[in-house]
Amino acid sequence: MGFYVSFGTVLLLLAITAPTALGFGFMGAMAARSRVLPLRWFGKTYVSIVRGVPDIAFFLFFVIALDQAFEYLRHKWKCPDWEEPIRQGNDFIVCQAAKLPLGTSPQWMHETYGFFLAVLTFAIVFGAFAANVIFGAMRAVPRGQMETAEAYGMNRRQAFWRILVPQMWVYAVPGLSNLWMVLIKATPLLFLLGVEDIVYWARELGGTKTSKFTDYPHGDWRMWYFMALLVFYLGFTKVSEIALNRIMTRLTKGQATTGGEAQRKAAA
Repeated sequence: MGFYVSFGTVLLLLAITAPTALGFGFMGAMAARSRVLPLRWFGKTYVSIVRGVPDIAFFLFFVIALDQAFEYLRHKWKCPDWEEPIRQGNDFIVCQAAKLPLGTSPQWMHETYGFFLAVLTFAIVFGAFAANVIFGAMRAVPRGQMETAEAYGMNRRQAFWRILVPQMWVYAVPGLSNLWMVLIKATPLLFLLGVEDIVYWARELGGTKTSKFTDYPHGDWRMWYFMALLVFYLGFTKVSEIALNRIMTRLTKGQATTGGEAQRKAAA
């Protein structure tokens, strides 16, 4: 049952991470094109740093960094009288009340907290890639569209939300589609973050010497379990391609783009 439930874990990760990463990306793109210099530096630095570091390094770093950051803030709030240093050599020591989750918490809270850190890490990393895609899509919208909006009396904010944002999705969807596929392929990294995902269970159930089935010895079945994962990922990406193609067709309808022109000629 743990193996079957792990498929739901992966789908839940994608369902939460995709819109969260898109939100991070949209805010990052807005910051990167901001007229406020500190915001523009922050947006471009965020995108450049995450894109320039291997994903696995960021995944392993952020899980530790976010966990310690949350515990540090709770430590300052719950234990203001603490006098010992938090950093003691290589050890990070906070009071028991600041631990996340508490040592007395049930197992499901530990698993939920680990999953939450994984989702936040995925969102931060893939949000940077989404920000780069959205930033390029915003720049791809013809300047004439914005000038027309200004000629009709729209201010900068109105032109951004009514003209730029609706049109930029046409240019952003192809890049975001590729990013969605990469996100699907990155879900096995949950195994490295300590979450019992489908890769973890495939190894545990298929291996000959694991802690899960010491009383039920069998041969090396890992190839069959990983083949099942192969079929799952291929099927899921195929469904994603069909859905994304329909979204792209919907967005390009009536637009002055290659896709929209193809639809116009087909209708004629």
